[in-house]
Amino acid sequence: MYMFLAVVAAIFVAILLVMIRLFAGPTLYDRVLAVNTFGTLTVLLLSALGFVTERPDFLDIAILYALINFVSTIAILKFFRYRGLGRGLTNTEKG
Repeated sequence: MYMFLAVVAAIFVAILLVMIRLFAGPTLYDRVLAVNTFGTLTVLLLSALGFVTERPDFLDIAILYALINFVSTIAILKFFRYRGLGRGLTNTEKG
């Protein structure tokens, strides 16, 4: 039980540092990376909680959350690069 509390404390410290980077990040990409890292830490927290409570359901939820985190990060970066979620620039738009 003490090991679980140590892991949870370490994850919460990491989440605190990530939140600082999220609000103080000088660029958009720093903020997107902070949100992605926050999602990864949440997956770790869910996995640790599922392990301690001996409920494998939490691992399924953590995997689903990791997939959503990955896809949303790619979508946000594509949106800010191309100003849309379409196919990108066509040959006539490239100039």
